[in-house]
Amino acid sequence: MTKTRIWLSSPHMGGTEERYVKEAFDTNWVAPLGPNVTSFEKSLEDYIDGNLHVAALSSGTAAIHLALEILGVSHGDEVICQSMTFSASANPITYLGATPVFVDSEKVTWNISPELLEKAILNRISAGKKPKAIVAVHLYGMPYQIEEVAEISCKYDIPVIEDSAEALGSTYYGKKCGQFGNIGILSFNGNKIITTSGGGALLAKDPVIKQRAIFLATQARDDAPHYQHSSIGYNYRMSNVLAGIGRGQMEVIDDRVAARRANYNYYKAHLGNLKGITFLDEPARFHSNRWLTCILTDAFETREKLRMALAEEDIESRPLWKPMHMQPVFEKCPNFVDGTAEDLFVRGLCLPSGSNLLEEDLERTVFTLTKALQQ
Repeated sequence: MTKTRIWLSSPHMGGTEERYVKEAFDTNWVAPLGPNVTSFEKSLEDYIDGNLHVAALSSGTAAIHLALEILGVSHGDEVICQSMTFSASANPITYLGATPVFVDSEKVTWNISPELLEKAILNRISAGKKPKAIVAVHLYGMPYQIEEVAEISCKYDIPVIEDSAEALGSTYYGKKCGQFGNIGILSFNGNKIITTSGGGALLAKDPVIKQRAIFLATQARDDAPHYQHSSIGYNYRMSNVLAGIGRGQMEVIDDRVAARRANYNYYKAHLGNLKGITFLDEPARFHSNRWLTCILTDAFETREKLRMALAEEDIESRPLWKPMHMQPVFEKCPNFVDGTAEDLFVRGLCLPSGSNLLEEDLERTVFTLTKALQQ
């Protein structure tokens, strides 16, 4: 009997998405912009913080690109970026001709180390290259040390881009992630906690920042009766059709967070006492959406043994992100590291974490891991 593949994190529709997409077709709002975009943005603003202003865009990568440009990053500048992240956190820095400066993680949240962050800032200032921005990431939905990073940001007057691509629904001291940086970003890629197929958003407390983002995202067209452009723009706005999917997804966001957290609790209850496996716990008053449940093994060989055992059973898993300072494309960039991110990459594994997993999927995954560990 052929076993059904268990995916790492597949899209999970809630049931009303088709109605909003049909509405776009019925009213002929299939071009970019339209009522779905406005409503989707409003639902995000209401969910995260009523004082936020949200611009729905074509991707989270686009949101980071626009955030950097709005903060004045340009050719020859340097931007600090968390090393333990997906490449989309760093790539937009290079779009503007700037250089990423990578900072390692700390072990409590696996996110940017405040100690190494300040060390990097002081080093770059002494070299006459004060960073123009800090890209801090809520890795796998776990909030970074927001208070400590904000204090450093304020001390050296360097704005923070809060990369919440993986953290919609996560909270820090009861407040939802996405509202703590100077500019926040979200991703709605197909594997995220909610999806618009492809898409992202830029978040800001200042409405002027939202309007600037929209201006740049719609080819930077000046206010004139003809097509006139005084700035370089981009085609980064979300379409009204995809925003319809997002409207339906926002109606089930709380259920999706609860399901992801239930996955983590199941894995920890059944694997937490096994020798060779540890989990990332939440610090006090941190609340992760547990977008992906990740484990740390005792060695690279154990990680690979488990990954291959899962693959043989048609169960998708994945090593933790390979740090950016270890990537060939960024090997010449400055970095401030102590080996934490590299160790996480070598020993870490992401387990199937979709909100549409069945209990039998979780049981099969746990059984496969347990059997592999015992061999």
